[in-house]
Amino acid sequence: MAACTRTIAKVLSRCHRHTLPPCGQSLTSFVQRTPQHLPVRTFAAAKSATKETQRKKQKDEKPKVRKERIIDNTNRHKPYGFTAWAPVDDVYMVRYYPRPVYDVGVAIDMLKEFQRLEFTEPDQPVYLNLKLDMKLEKKKKVDPFVSTVHLPHPFKTEPNRVVVFTEDPDQAKVAEENGATLVGGPELIQKILDDEIQADFYVAVPDIVSKLVPLKNKLRKKFPKTKRGSVGVNIPNMLELFKKGHEYLVERDCYIVTQIAVLDMPKEQILANIETIIKDVCTHRPASFGPFVERAIINSVTSEALHFNCQQFLPVTKEEESEAD
Repeated sequence: MAACTRTIAKVLSRCHRHTLPPCGQSLTSFVQRTPQHLPVRTFAAAKSATKETQRKKQKDEKPKVRKERIIDNTNRHKPYGFTAWAPVDDVYMVRYYPRPVYDVGVAIDMLKEFQRLEFTEPDQPVYLNLKLDMKLEKKKKVDPFVSTVHLPHPFKTEPNRVVVFTEDPDQAKVAEENGATLVGGPELIQKILDDEIQADFYVAVPDIVSKLVPLKNKLRKKFPKTKRGSVGVNIPNMLELFKKGHEYLVERDCYIVTQIAVLDMPKEQILANIETIIKDVCTHRPASFGPFVERAIINSVTSEALHFNCQQFLPVTKEEESEAD
């Protein structure tokens, strides 16, 4: 009987040892016969990309171009961001409605009507305001430029004052015969610096340009330059251009504001002057880049500014020619 109780005690002790975790040091030895499974990594770490591979990836990746949001107002009962297409009342807030774009002939008629209703001067100046798209390919831009053109219907009663710089007596004689206001050499520099001599244009022959450097800060944009056509050997042609020419320039990177007529001139003459200016402006950028003029405004001294459509004056691109054919 005693032997049976000892056997049962041994069995219970072994069962208790297997079911419960050992607490402290066990008096009986326990041999673990089952194999112990340890965590083993069966894959290798990826190699870090070298600088060359990273550079190649950066070159292959195309730069992300932000697409401009184009709002299509067609088939809308009102334009985006405005109250309606056109006001119904006689008195309204201008900012709540899109600016109307008139035909150029209608805009000129409106300016003449404004002058009649407001009893202002009939011979007041008429100004043309153009906003240009100066962009070219690969983030390049058209440099601001100055140009001189012959208007078909000049609005100035007197010719421009032109000073000719030359040291050659024969060239000086030719300049005086062709209507130069003043002809001379380096002796004129100090008089110009002291404001004793003032002119609308200054032209020079190539041999004397290096001696006129002290006048650069004084004359600024009027300083003779080959790019402007005010430096050359053909003095009669230069005088013909600048005596009767009309000058305009690009201001604030992309704007042209210039007088193009007087309000009491006939409508056809004002239209011809506008066409001449816009066509000359478009020669400063290739037509393959699209329309150069983004916005055109006409106004007089006392009137409001009127936006007009200048599409008829813009050069036709090859794509438009092919579509027309």
